[in-house]
Amino acid sequence: MSKDVYAHEVVMSRVGHLIRRKQHEIERITRIVRGRFDPSQVQGPEAGRIKRIILIGPYARHSWYEDHRTLEFSDYEFWIIVNHPLFRDGRCWRAVRATIEREVGNRCAVSLEIYSKADIRVAKVERDTFILDRIEAGITLFRASRDAPLPSGQAGEGWA
Repeated sequence: MSKDVYAHEVVMSRVGHLIRRKQHEIERITRIVRGRFDPSQVQGPEAGRIKRIILIGPYARHSWYEDHRTLEFSDYEFWIIVNHPLFRDGRCWRAVRATIEREVGNRCAVSLEIYSKADIRVAKVERDTFILDRIEAGITLFRASRDAPLPSGQAGEGWA
């Protein structure tokens, strides 16, 4: 029996420096992004696919904070790389954003930035340190070339 590299425990180990609740939230948001991305909303020259999901910002840099007294906390920042620029279109992400809003609600703020492989290539050519530094410092939560597909039904499950 082969081990699913996108098993719950494996994903959470990628953010093992965080408290268990944060690990669960990040893992759940990653599953929602993968499972609810809808490339059929635009006509593209190829099948729309997520190539990579990267956690950036304070949760990746080990500098996150939560202050229960003032209710201030760090936002989750996800960068998503798709295989074609057409799949950056907001229509592809409506179901993702709606599901995150419904399931995560006011427990945490979630930011999604969508880039294409072409955007990343241009950033490399232009030596765009804003993009390249964040990708380098980020934590890759999903990489299409490495991780197994989601088992069917995984995107629609509620919080564990």
